Amino acid sequence: MNAAAAPNTALERYYQFHSRIYDATRWSFLFGREEVLRHASRVTQPRRILEVGCGTGRNLVSLRRRFPQAEITGVDLSEPMLAIAAGKVRDEHTTLLRRCYSAPVHESGAGFDLVLFSYALSMFNPGWEQAIDAAHADLAKGGCIAVVDFSHSAFGGFRRWMGVNHVRMEGHLWPRLAQKFVPLLDERMPAYLGVWQYGMFIGRKQTQCGESVS
Repeated sequence: MNAAAAPNTALERYYQFHSRIYDATRWSFLFGREEVLRHASRVTQPRRILEVGCGTGRNLVSLRRRFPQAEITGVDLSEPMLAIAAGKVRDEHTTLLRRCYSAPVHESGAGFDLVLFSYALSMFNPGWEQAIDAAHADLAKGGCIAVVDFSHSAFGGFRRWMGVNHVRMEGHLWPRLAQKFVPLLDERMPAYLGVWQYGMFIGRKQTQCGESVS
């Protein structure tokens, strides 16, 4: 659950504390983070990677292990989270940026071959649509987006509690992703016997005529 969508002082205050316990606690409910990277590695061998909402850098380490030659950029709005990430990723081919993600990162030249959102988009409220659009613009021709995130829950009390923690759980992400990208993987899985569902999506950027690039 990482913040990088738009300036949000409530989220920044939230992570002033949660950055200290993030890595020790999130493993117990942020499911599918390694699995989505395994799926992504089967459809792309990226040279340039962007992770939006990179947080403490946990996924950046996994990305470096899987794609040792790639140039990796991590974006997050939370300064405390990025400070922890900076201690984990010290190679010269990894860049950390503190900024919102309402517009593309790259301004000229080649785009990214892979854009990753790991438990980030469900916290961009407002701003999740703009983040998906920015990722589409950031991707090179034929590039892939990989998303793992909370999806939905049938329990209103749980949804309200997650809302207190800045997470929207209404299944709203997946139709937009399937509209913007050619789906290669689009699945929902139960967590804790169905208390909530989480989802994974991998899609390829469409060409102008609407076909995927193989």
